[in-house]
Amino acid sequence: MRQSEGTMDSNKEQADRAPGTTSIAPGVLVTLAKHTALRVPGVVAMAPLPGGVNRIFRPGSSEGVRIEVQDGSVRIDLHLILAQDTNVRDVSRKVQAEVTRAIEEMVGMDVVQVNVHIEDIRYAESQDS
Repeated sequence: MRQSEGTMDSNKEQADRAPGTTSIAPGVLVTLAKHTALRVPGVVAMAPLPGGVNRIFRPGSSEGVRIEVQDGSVRIDLHLILAQDTNVRDVSRKVQAEVTRAIEEMVGMDVVQVNVHIEDIRYAESQDS
């Protein structure tokens, strides 16, 4: 009985919606992934993508982020610079979890992979210098 109630609710939601589709530009996913990663404590900046100028003109790429969408699923590569004295493993796992959550909750797309590439560690300048 409960299953049929869920089906009725789903049918009602579909009936209340206007017909049409929603498309998400790759740049939206890039922005969401980038800002989510930068909010994780220990992440200080995005690193440039390897490959130089060719990456600038590639769809789904931006400084530090590469997005690939295939069959409605998202694969993400993040290139990060971390703060000194940061546990790299913990920060990487937190970035993976937060970026996955943000994209799945806000966009509704399935995230199948988040690869975190630590490109550098940034040390604070000594105040004695």
